[in-house]
Amino acid sequence: MQKSIVFGANGYLGRHLVYFLEKNEHQVVASGNSTKSIDGLANYIKADVSNQLEVEAIDFNVDNIFVFAGLTGTSVAFNEPSKFIDANEKGLLNILNHHRNTNSKARIIFPSTRLVYKGVENVFLNEEAEKEALTIYAQNKLSCESYLAMYASNFNINYTVFRICVPYGNIFSDDYSYGTIGFFLNKAKNKQNITLYGKGEVKRTFSHVEDICEIIIKTLNNKKLKNNTYNIGSTDNLSLFEVAKLVSLKYNVGIDFVEWPKAALKIESGDTIFNDEKIQKEIHYNYKNNLVSWLNNI
Repeated sequence: MQKSIVFGANGYLGRHLVYFLEKNEHQVVASGNSTKSIDGLANYIKADVSNQLEVEAIDFNVDNIFVFAGLTGTSVAFNEPSKFIDANEKGLLNILNHHRNTNSKARIIFPSTRLVYKGVENVFLNEEAEKEALTIYAQNKLSCESYLAMYASNFNINYTVFRICVPYGNIFSDDYSYGTIGFFLNKAKNKQNITLYGKGEVKRTFSHVEDICEIIIKTLNNKKLKNNTYNIGSTDNLSLFEVAKLVSLKYNVGIDFVEWPKAALKIESGDTIFNDEKIQKEIHYNYKNNLVSWLNNI
């Protein structure tokens, strides 16, 4: 039985990861900023990753360390840059230094984002595609990917980065409120029209949270994935309009098209659809979920 620490266990991805790790018979130590686990987990440790002493109080004698703690955001980070740097970059550095100082043998698993890529219209982006950080959050992720490579080179730390495009799904609640699809659903469920910038033509890869977690877990025993970066894909590579239309038809609401606000347009990456051939060569994963079936069943 593998033992894992999950930092960020009260967050959207971290919470699901704990669930699927336990489902796959992993022993899990969950950790988050809050005093208690959102799911009432017994094996829970309160720790703020930006606090070095709190990180150092945790035993890293485990097989895997999932660094899913941190802040997400786009333009909001420009108003609170130090907060984002502390939570996202300093937090990872505290974990990396505790790892090397304790001679931990754990693999570090880190989630990155579509926002590190410079989007290209109708092109499936592989891991070597051109990078461009248009927000502080995107730069946080690029910096963290670099920190992992530095520590691997200098201190022989084992890591794997998974770049995630747009996650969706929620096994804990019928109230779906995360990200792009959450925005569409919340509007539609309240009988409000869905709003799209421009014509909603930009494309994304939409990955169900179950598939994201199962892919990550399936890689944990594969030594070939050491010190490497992988896109997580999906069967759904769609424009925002195509997704909005699916939601609008289900809830019988309309779609309103509005001009791009200048601030939003400056940080829009364009099409970010993922080529996942690299990870598929290693694990040959069959995606269990697709948007149409998921929407029909919620």
